[in-house]
Amino acid sequence: MPELALLGGAKAKRKPFPEWPQYDENERRALNEVLESRIWWRTPGTRTLEFEQAFAKFHGARHGIAVTNGTAALEVTMAALGIGQGDEVILPNFTFVATASAVLFANALPVLVDVDLETYCIDPKLVEAAITPRTKAIIAVHMGGHPADLDRLGEIARSHKLALIEDSSHAHASEWRGKRIGAFGSAGTFSFQSSKLMTAGEGGMIISNDDHFERQARSVHDCGRMPREWFYSHFIYGSNYRLSEWQGAVLNVQLGRLDEQTRRRHQNARLLDKLLGAIPGITPQKLGSRCTRNGQYAYIFHVNSKEFAGISTEQFISAMNAEGIPNQASYPPLHELDMFRNGEYRKRLAGAQSTEDHAFLRQKFPHTQRAAWETVWIPQPALLGDEEDMHEIAAAIAKIQRCAKDIAAQSAAPARAAH
Repeated sequence: MPELALLGGAKAKRKPFPEWPQYDENERRALNEVLESRIWWRTPGTRTLEFEQAFAKFHGARHGIAVTNGTAALEVTMAALGIGQGDEVILPNFTFVATASAVLFANALPVLVDVDLETYCIDPKLVEAAITPRTKAIIAVHMGGHPADLDRLGEIARSHKLALIEDSSHAHASEWRGKRIGAFGSAGTFSFQSSKLMTAGEGGMIISNDDHFERQARSVHDCGRMPREWFYSHFIYGSNYRLSEWQGAVLNVQLGRLDEQTRRRHQNARLLDKLLGAIPGITPQKLGSRCTRNGQYAYIFHVNSKEFAGISTEQFISAMNAEGIPNQASYPPLHELDMFRNGEYRKRLAGAQSTEDHAFLRQKFPHTQRAAWETVWIPQPALLGDEEDMHEIAAAIAKIQRCAKDIAAQSAAPARAAH
């Protein structure tokens, strides 16, 4: 009988991983309270406001503004910082498209740079080299929950008078030198989409310690209104990015579990570091010495195909899924997305910026290429399991390595003729 589940053998995973999202009677009670209150939108309500205050305090910030999703959080941040036509924002090439699309939504140019080979976060040396007179901000993406180098990026931002934005959609409760991320720079943005570390299906948050920024961002997210002014006064350009009371109520409950869930994810990820690090060809995302806690939106590791009989990343992922281990491919490089390759992004730009040569799009981005095409992600719910679950993940990978030649032989076999 074959050993691999992919080829008909028994699965390495014997019991299911924890389900996600997680909820209990506290979410039911909170939703029922909103229902019976008949106050379902945030303006006259209190639950979203309470959540904003609690989430900001949890991350060491004075201000929190809840919005419809993580993309909206970035878009509102761009508007509140005054970023617009002719401006440039530096960000990593290895990230979800929203990091770049929010910049384009502001009619500014996203300037892409490569990432660090070990943490997959933006490389500060390349950030500094990419600064021009048009640069207005840097976006640091905390990839998989691992903080970018906030010390060096903060120094660069201050010396060049640039805004530093933390895209923290993967990094709720992550810590840099013992301090929770999100408020190191001008603003931090978070997502509460269904796969994230706490969720209401959708939702987003902006946190900051800058009073002027908070006033602008709150106005942008509420159709240009200002607090304590007439409801139909609109002082700046804005839109409706408000979060509902339903979501605020759920997220307030979810926040109560975040610290303990983060502790468990971080602990299990460190066990995986040890177990997977002993398998030839597997290199886990490095945990830097200044990252004192990783929120672990995903457990990311590099697969050297030479140690797995040359099978592709896609074949490895299929074999893992067959063994009962949830895993997935990574983000593609931004510069390889159709909107950049076909020039569609230029429609969001104005003046000379819409026609000039953007040479950074022709760079090789070797570290991004490696991260995009050769890493595998285990989603965060698996890290809420126990030690046995982590050992079964490692056992599945070791089994795939033992039987990799069988996978390679199967893919090399000629296809049967159709009958």
